[in-house]
Amino acid sequence: MAHIIAEPCVGTRDTACVEVCPVDCIHPGPDEGETAQKSEQLYIDPDTCIDCGLCVDECPVQAIFPEVDLPDEWIKYIQINADWYKNNG
Repeated sequence: MAHIIAEPCVGTRDTACVEVCPVDCIHPGPDEGETAQKSEQLYIDPDTCIDCGLCVDECPVQAIFPEVDLPDEWIKYIQINADWYKNNG
């Protein structure tokens, strides 16, 4: 099970979470140029995330949740995160 980045990240894209991720599963990072500029938010790769939770406390807008704790109104972000990696991975 992975962590999910949800709606509070949209428009914010603070990369503090990218810095602490031990498996580099949060993208696009600040060094990803045009991909980062086009992206509305950051995304967690569900196939790479090891569920360490380090990103949760680093997020200044509290946008990152363990999948099981994701608020119901943001369930669609499970697929949004997965789809980003299918299309940009």
